[in-house]
Amino acid sequence: MKPWISVVILLQFTHADGQSVNTLIGARAAGLGYASSTLVDGASLFNNVGALGSLKKSSCFVAYEVQPNLPGANRTAAGLSLSTRWATAGIGFFRFGDNVYNEQVVSAAIGNKFGIASLGAKANYVQYHADGFGINTAVSLDFGGLAQITPHISIGAFIVNVTQSSLTNHERLPTKLTAGIGFMPSDSFFLVTEIEKTLGYEATWRVGTEYTVHKKIFLRSGFNLHPTSAFMGVGAQARRLRIDYAMQYNNPFMGTHQTSALFYFEKKSKR
Repeated sequence: MKPWISVVILLQFTHADGQSVNTLIGARAAGLGYASSTLVDGASLFNNVGALGSLKKSSCFVAYEVQPNLPGANRTAAGLSLSTRWATAGIGFFRFGDNVYNEQVVSAAIGNKFGIASLGAKANYVQYHADGFGINTAVSLDFGGLAQITPHISIGAFIVNVTQSSLTNHERLPTKLTAGIGFMPSDSFFLVTEIEKTLGYEATWRVGTEYTVHKKIFLRSGFNLHPTSAFMGVGAQARRLRIDYAMQYNNPFMGTHQTSALFYFEKKSKR
């Protein structure tokens, strides 16, 4: 594919989502259709930062997503979350694209738990680069929260780009509001649903389910409306290491594959 064609396709792809690709990531979240507002794990740094305060163990996280039918549109993320007796801090890196067009985000976050609720905030340095068009940058702030209403019900919500920041070329970064509810009637079954609203765009509805087999194997499925997408995923836990895989199917990009690994450090939080 010629470079200029790649730029046109990638710009169309990003503009369809408020001039930015989806930064939600992690194969567990992907297997659930990215209904991630109530998930608590090492990928919370990239999803609902409000869940960061509920982490009880420090962890490191990596993820990679590939779109075979859209060259140059792969996504990568890596993060580190450190849990202490006072709070949980995290740093992360996200990248979309190739040398022709790419988006990169470096983030620093902090979260804490207060009773049944946890709150978190994240500062982002965002850089967009298109070959021949230069580099544009911005600084944005995200905020989120998570509440464990009962042992079986949790509610999460977060805002991306609460500052409504703009790039140096005056194009505004997307501002997204997401709220969801998670229901776990048993130790082996989890159901989650959420609504995401990007300012100026139609709302997206997500639903996902996770079934746990012998506390070691996870089977997941998810579905989205606006845009319509179907998801499936599997995961495996081995002591402190969890490996997940997910596949997304939607038009016009057909299948998307993602894998991620999450490693929990042995030392537990003193909180």
